[in-house]
Amino acid sequence: MDQLSPQAQAAPVQRRRPAAAELGAALRELADAAVSTEAGTDALLGVAERARALIPELNTATRTPGEPASADAVSSGPYMYNPVVGPGNPMAPPMTVEVVDGVAVGTCTLGLAYEGPARYAHGGISALLLDQILGRAHAANGRPGVTVTLSVRYRRPVPLQTPLRLKAWLDESGDHPIGRATIATAAAADTALVSAEGRFLGVKLR
Repeated sequence: MDQLSPQAQAAPVQRRRPAAAELGAALRELADAAVSTEAGTDALLGVAERARALIPELNTATRTPGEPASADAVSSGPYMYNPVVGPGNPMAPPMTVEVVDGVAVGTCTLGLAYEGPARYAHGGISALLLDQILGRAHAANGRPGVTVTLSVRYRRPVPLQTPLRLKAWLDESGDHPIGRATIATAAAADTALVSAEGRFLGVKLR
């Protein structure tokens, strides 16, 4: 049998990625509805029953921890199931990230599923977003790695249902590079709501 070309091998993956992203988007919509609904008890139990009925169809083929997802068998795009930027992960906002002159710039909007104090994001979610974009900044500057320390300063609450802008860059003025990052609203991008410093350990990632 002739060996498939790389283009032919990638074709099923290129079809699978949009499908996985569509499922992730639908589940995010369901999660948003679940945390904002004030529907009656019978409605809640009915939706829960129908949702559980869908699980066996997805479980006909699964992967184990450490096994790459088949939707990630291409070099382009983020990991499909990353909890911050993965469009296929219903936990992810998802955040989109671009790199401009070595600076990682992220945008996202957090819904009620991320609520901590009323109307504002949970502080742990802010740390999650900052850790992700700091990692992206390190990778963009040729220093991919994993987080060793992350110091977060909460200046003001991060509002929900509001477009956010994150920025991360490397400060190499000292003996060891330090990643710095901020979260702001898109409307007031120069006013940091949360800031962070992070140190990363260089490793070879899959």
